[in-house]
This record gives sequence, C-alpha cells and structure tokens, in this order.
Amino acid sequence: MTAVTTTTVTAAPADAPDERPRTRRRGLSPGRRLPAARLAGPLLVLALWAAASAAGRLDPAAVPAPWTVLRTGVHLWTDGTLAGDIATSLRRAGYGFAIGLTAGVVLALASGLSRAGEALIDGTVQLNRAIPTLGLIPLFILWLGIGETFKIAIIAIVVYIPIYLNTHAALAGIDHRFVELAEVQGLSRARFVREVVVPGALPGFFVGLRLGVTGSWLGLVVLEQINATSGLGYLMFQATNYGQSDVILVGLVVYGIFGLVSDSVVRLVERRVLSWRRTLSS
Repeated sequence: MTAVTTTTVTAAPADAPDERPRTRRRGLSPGRRLPAARLAGPLLVLALWAAASAAGRLDPAAVPAPWTVLRTGVHLWTDGTLAGDIATSLRRAGYGFAIGLTAGVVLALASGLSRAGEALIDGTVQLNRAIPTLGLIPLFILWLGIGETFKIAIIAIVVYIPIYLNTHAALAGIDHRFVELAEVQGLSRARFVREVVVPGALPGFFVGLRLGVTGSWLGLVVLEQINATSGLGYLMFQATNYGQSDVILVGLVVYGIFGLVSDSVVRLVERRVLSWRRTLSS
C-alpha cells in the first residue's frame, strides 16, 4: 500500500499586509508649476552681471554696472525724457500690433475656411514671409514717406505673419471627423465656426500671438532709428553717437521688460481661455 501525504495550505488573512516591497513609480509630468519661475533666469543673469561688475571683470565704459544703469534710468525718468520716449514707443507698437492682429486673424479665417480664399491668400502670404520684412523699409519709405505711417505699417507686417501662419496651421489641423459630426448634427455655418473652428484654432492663435507681440518690439527698435525724433530706439541711437553705453542698456532693459510683461500677459490669457485643455504644461 502506498502512503499518501497530505499537505495543508493555510490561506493568509485577507487583511494581512503585503510583505513585498513596493516600488514607487516616478511621474513623467514636469511637476507642479513653480511661482514666478520665469523670473529665475533674468534674476540669475542680473546677479552674474552685478557680481562680474563688482569684481572688476567688466569694462565700465562698455558694460556699466547694474546700479549705474539704474541710476541713469532714474535720471532719464525724472527729467521726463524716458517717460516721453516710452509713451511714443508704446503708441507705435500698439497701433501696429492692432492692425497686424486684425489682418492676421481675418486672412487666416478666410484662407482656412475656403479653398478659394486659400488659393488667393496663402501663396501671397508665404511670398511675403519669404521676403525679409526689414528689407521692405526703403520701398515703404518711397510709398508712405518717413513719418509715422510707414513705421506702423512695418510693425503690422511683422505682427500679422506669425499670427496668420499659426492660426492657419491650427485651422488646417482640425480633425475632419469634427466637421463630419457637425454636418450630421446639422450645425449652421456660424455655429460650426463658433463651436468647432474657434476652439480648434485657439491654441495655434495664441502661439502666433506671442510671436507677434515679440515681433512688434523687435521691429520697433529698428524703425525708431530711422528719421525718428522720439522713442526708445531714437534714445538709444543718440546715445550711440555720444558713447553712452549706460543709456543704451537702459533702453534694452526697458525693451526686455516690455517683452517679458507682454508675453506673460498673453500666456495668462491663454491659460484662462484654454483652461478646458489638459496639457503637459498645465
């Protein structure tokens, strides 16, 4: 007779803790957004600039210390020079940006929602994009003179091109299934644009808007050195003639502050308007 050995298996209680070590999975997202994180880079540059100036590593005639630039800026502001030039530059940039923004959005919608519009508009805009905008300055001077009009026109061109390109690309990238769904639901043209086209194009529009805002300041600094009697660019051009590097740096710092603030405002509006999106940055 063969003996049979029976092994009794005792089940562990259901509430017994798992003795196996658990490995915490590392998250792949960038993490929580840090407050005022975009100021870290500029503040680091400012700290390195101040440290190099204090250590005597920089030639004061070529690169004045930050406190020298600050003192010069305060002096220019108190005597009214800087305030008047800032107001003039803001007015020029504002007019040019408004015209370029309107033109970019209208042309992108006309080209993105109509094959006939795309045939008439897109090729012309691409040709304009291939031509350096600042290279149009001599021609615009002949057409519009050397007053304010040509400066505003050049800024408008600098602004409308990135807004058009990014908005048009966003329109072209809308999934065709949404169009088919809108047709099945019987949406009108106006409702289709409002509920499908606009939400689909907004991300690209805001990218173009940020580029347009930056482009308006870049074009302004060049244009204000051409037959201008006021503005930050004119102030910097006059300082070049007299070797005033501190005044030039004041102008550059003001341009940088304007660019950083305007870009931050656009990003804030973008986050509010596109709060429904769940993206890597959010």
